[in-house]
Amino acid sequence: MILGDVCSRSCGFCAVKTGRGLPLESLREEPEQVAQAAAELGLSYIVITSVNRDELPDGGASHFAATIQALRRRLPGSKIEILTPDFKGNFSALHTVLDARPDTFNHNIETVPRLYFRVRPQADYQQSLNVLREARRYSAETLTKSGFMVGLGERANEVKRLLEDLRANDVDVITIGQYLQPTRNHLPVEEYVHPEVFDEYKEYGEHLGFRAVFSGPLVRSSFMAEMIHGDACG
Repeated sequence: MILGDVCSRSCGFCAVKTGRGLPLESLREEPEQVAQAAAELGLSYIVITSVNRDELPDGGASHFAATIQALRRRLPGSKIEILTPDFKGNFSALHTVLDARPDTFNHNIETVPRLYFRVRPQADYQQSLNVLREARRYSAETLTKSGFMVGLGERANEVKRLLEDLRANDVDVITIGQYLQPTRNHLPVEEYVHPEVFDEYKEYGEHLGFRAVFSGPLVRSSFMAEMIHGDACG
């Protein structure tokens, strides 16, 4: 995770601290530090994510790009996946990231639109869809990916509509996992979804034409990411 450990938003499911993040000047060395660590570990697949940095003019997009570029210099044969915020719908910032040529662009939709007011109160469902659609339009060679949680009080028909919306916006890969409450101060789990329901969502997503659907209680957006990329592109 880059850009510090303080997020400008306060999503109901997330335990990351909320506030004003570190100034970029103090993070100037981070892209090279990330690349050096990845090289020392010999990583062939690297996932980069961040907190929201809404207070920055580009939401941290240039820092994402610098980190991708540093990784390319150190590990030219490795695959890079980025899991980004929505950049407040700023397509210029999104293009900055995509111009650095990540192999996979991931932006999580997180939940169905009806629950946004309490799950992602500072985000917008349509804006996230727009970001995913623009990523596909602007960088056709980049795999697009999104994910969401279940167990927050959504209904099965809402999940299916969410999947339809993602496919209509040319998302390639979907991850679906069980929401788990990080602390007592966060949103409660409304339901522990049965594995058979996860299987039904997977089957429906495949019917819609996603290149890969990973659906199960323990699935997370970056879980076995290298395999996900290989399955989608194979």
